[in-house]
Amino acid sequence: MIYKTWRRWMAVMVAGVVAVALTSCNPSQFKAEAARVPQIVVAVLGEPSTFNYALNESAYSVFGFIYDGLISENPFTSQLEPNLAESWEVSEDKKRIVITLREGLKWSDGQPMTADDVVFTYNEIYFNTKIPTSVRDILEIGESRALPSVKKLDSRRVEFTVPEPFAPFLRYVGGIPIMPAHALKDAVRTIDSNGNPKFLTTWGTGSDPKEIIGNGYYVMESYTPSQRVIFRRNPYYWRKDSQGNPQPYIERIVWQIIESTDNQLVSFRSGQLDTLEVAPEAFQLLKREEKRAGFKIYNGGPNTGTTFIAFNLNKAKNAKGQPLVDPIKSRWFNTKEFRQAVAYALDRETMKVNVFRGLGELQNSFVYVKSPFFLPPEKGLKVYNYAPEKSKELLLQAGFKYNSDNQLVDKDGKPVRFTLLTNSERKTRIDMAAQIKRDLAKIGIQVDLQIISFNAYLQKLKETQDWDCYLGGFAGSGIEPHSASNIWKTTGSSHAFNQGPQPGSQPLIGWEVSEWEKEIDRLYKQGAQELDEKKRIEIYHQYQRIASEQLPFIHLVERLDLQAVSDRIQGVRYSALGGPFWNLYELQVTK
Repeated sequence: MIYKTWRRWMAVMVAGVVAVALTSCNPSQFKAEAARVPQIVVAVLGEPSTFNYALNESAYSVFGFIYDGLISENPFTSQLEPNLAESWEVSEDKKRIVITLREGLKWSDGQPMTADDVVFTYNEIYFNTKIPTSVRDILEIGESRALPSVKKLDSRRVEFTVPEPFAPFLRYVGGIPIMPAHALKDAVRTIDSNGNPKFLTTWGTGSDPKEIIGNGYYVMESYTPSQRVIFRRNPYYWRKDSQGNPQPYIERIVWQIIESTDNQLVSFRSGQLDTLEVAPEAFQLLKREEKRAGFKIYNGGPNTGTTFIAFNLNKAKNAKGQPLVDPIKSRWFNTKEFRQAVAYALDRETMKVNVFRGLGELQNSFVYVKSPFFLPPEKGLKVYNYAPEKSKELLLQAGFKYNSDNQLVDKDGKPVRFTLLTNSERKTRIDMAAQIKRDLAKIGIQVDLQIISFNAYLQKLKETQDWDCYLGGFAGSGIEPHSASNIWKTTGSSHAFNQGPQPGSQPLIGWEVSEWEKEIDRLYKQGAQELDEKKRIEIYHQYQRIASEQLPFIHLVERLDLQAVSDRIQGVRYSALGGPFWNLYELQVTK
């Protein structure tokens, strides 16, 4: 899910979803400076993979601090509100939007931000097929995969038009970052010896952070790999308070890279951090300390993200002619009854109690439960409650059997054994993987755990594609289901369970797409084009019926959205969709 409101980006930045890091830093040195410089010290599990928004695939990134959206989403009402754009007009047929930028906008280097930047960003970056970016996935319209046309009307006005209706059009156009033409146009237009734009190697993490230009609250001051990123207030940011004072008020953000949730907890309890995503195992401890230690735990209810396991259904071969997945395992994974049997074998209630300490909710769909597009079980969403005998029944029906050692074997007598991949930075993930291994052993399936750093994990999923099954998740994006289009469209960059060829990636031989995948793809395109709300809801309900039957993702448990915030941070208005820092521009800190 690549689309997020920029306010939600702030929550993701400080909460930490998934990533990797090594740390040798001393956070207390920055706390000592807080008396002189108004600042917040936050922690993330991992470091950024790039400073180039268009190329980013990681959950951890700097972009929520250095970019602002044209339009923002109110975290309480989900209504759209002006941001870098002061206004917009939508035509009666919903196919044309004219956005008017605020007067006097500037980039962080002082150069003017104009309609030229908007047109450049869309036409030369996001719509450039030589640039592999997830943004294209959510902006493609219908079966033709047409893209909006973007045209400058004058220095402050930009016209977006679509050839067909596109329901989430304004929400996405408003939320996607605009990039600086004056800094990037040469890199986009210069082609290297391999025929690729120089842009693909521009603004990597080896770049001088001070050279990265944005239009958001902050600019990067420094980046020390595996330790920290320091952000300074953007002197050219447009927002001012009612008295004419520039915002944000907080001068500096220190982004500490701390390698584990356990270490983050230690740092928070010792006063070295101002905020902490509260892991289930730490909740009772922190709740007892809340008043005495001077912080507050906010509970936003069920997290908007998803956690699941997914099997690799890809039948393709790589450029060397080698199958991405062992053909024997591929037959198992591509059997619907096998996936359903695995789902029935997972004791999610026990997982909720033992791993999440009761501070979680069972999930059954990618769509957020508070979204009007969510399909409740009573209307057809298939739910897989713990039923190991049902698992065995399905496996026997599918041609599997049990040997004398009560081990599951396939029709050819091959023992059923596969590797479950997950990342090492979150204790909760590791504990979930351990329970999955135990649960599946009870129905005769042997699971080997492969717990690796997030960078290595991402490389397997996105590049080499040599994995059997992975335990992972996606950050939430609120109530709009089209935000998951890059997951469900067959050509999507995050269609991980059967990833097709992507720009700049290895070629695939013999990639196949199942009929149910094609149908979900069709429904996603249809849902985005339907302007009638009731009809649109039914379209996304139908997609959820298919997904819950075919089970490319086996949903698990998602934590409650718990965040501890120091009392020294004033002005917090917590929102489940926006997190604690959606209004970072108006927060203040006490000494």
